[in-house]
Amino acid sequence: MRIEITPRAKDALTGFCDRVGMTQVAAMSRMVEWFSEQGEVVQAAIMGLYPTDIRADIARLILEKMASEKK
Repeated sequence: MRIEITPRAKDALTGFCDRVGMTQVAAMSRMVEWFSEQGEVVQAAIMGLYPTDIRADIARLILEKMASEKK
């Protein structure tokens, strides 16, 4: 799979991988696996698909749901 990332994201990924001794392929594989396991609401929030004016509300609702599932 080929992906396009911004120079800033590339630098951050390189720095992370250097710090933890992981290849970029391994790191990206884990991130994609984690992302694919998230619910649709969380995926949409991560991708910035909600209007700016409700993003804080969406984030709060997600955190509240996560907290209630832990109990």
